[in-house]
Amino acid sequence: MIATGILGGLACLSLLLLLWQWLAGRRFTLHQRAPSSSFAPGVSLLKPLKGCEAATEECLRSWLVQEYGGPVQFLFAVASADDPVCRLVQKLLKEFPGKDARLVICGPLEGVNLKISRLMQIEGLSQHELLVVSDADVMVSPDFLKNAVLPLQSPDVGLVNCFYRLANPATLAMQWEAVAINADFWSQVLQSRALKRLDFALGAVMIIRRRQLAETGGFGALADCLADDYQLGNRLARRGLIIALSPLVVECWSDTMGWPEVWKHQLRWARTIRVCQPAPYFFSILSNSTLWPLLWLVIKPGQGVLAFALLCWIVRLTTALNLQRRLTQHRAPWCWLWLVALKDLLQAALWGLAFMGNRVEWRGEKMRLRRDGTLKPL
Repeated sequence: MIATGILGGLACLSLLLLLWQWLAGRRFTLHQRAPSSSFAPGVSLLKPLKGCEAATEECLRSWLVQEYGGPVQFLFAVASADDPVCRLVQKLLKEFPGKDARLVICGPLEGVNLKISRLMQIEGLSQHELLVVSDADVMVSPDFLKNAVLPLQSPDVGLVNCFYRLANPATLAMQWEAVAINADFWSQVLQSRALKRLDFALGAVMIIRRRQLAETGGFGALADCLADDYQLGNRLARRGLIIALSPLVVECWSDTMGWPEVWKHQLRWARTIRVCQPAPYFFSILSNSTLWPLLWLVIKPGQGVLAFALLCWIVRLTTALNLQRRLTQHRAPWCWLWLVALKDLLQAALWGLAFMGNRVEWRGEKMRLRRDGTLKPL
């Protein structure tokens, strides 16, 4: 009787949290462009690269064709001249000879986080006060920069970041992950922001002032951190600066992944969030509006419970479709719906596994995740 009451309460709570998440997503204006502005300070784009995937060329080109009124410096950093991405960058440099762009072959890398190690070596080469840090697989619209820098007109803003969507879910496993990214993650961030100001950053694209980065210790302070985006945003927020969310959405073009790769990625993500925000991550299971109605129905089968469970699932599928369409501006096929329920049930398993270990795999390397968010190679 007690278990039935608890599960019934959790099922009702999960529905309320789901509706709150949907409302938080609905209230945020996505894809909005600002009117023309004369604010166009100099920008240095820092691009740490490793390897060459199918969409890498188009992702890099999308930055080189920016319609921006101010000067832009492009710094592409690789660890070795033998990296195949070097040939691609050199090709693009010839294609855009008028750009202030260069390929930097880094020296010996320091720290466990090799992305940050590359950024450490090109940070000193940047010529402008605004630094744009972006992952290699990010594709942006031509007007991205001129819109994304606008929040930095306010001195209270320390970092601008934006939401991202998985643009090419080529396999069933990637389609499952796309539910987590394109429907849930961004709206959960907004749900969290409704409780308090953002104290972390999303790492697909981050725009920061070089002076304020130096005040937090520079990239060197993040050399051993797994979630360098979280740590950077958190350090700026603790200094009283605002982490601003741009309404623009960028695209992430991932290499094709099967179930093992996606599962490892999701588990690493789960354990990272658990270390960075242990209490919010622990309570995040309460919002699983597929799991709790299902468990309630298993414990207490009956028409009333079944009707409530069906209501929860209909609301869950409808809101997921709506949120996914708002972020991607594309309608998902109806066959996508069953992946929403699968995502919720597998997410519950990932939630449990996040508390049962501290080992992660990142770019083929097995590491131990410490309580402070730093990594130790195994």
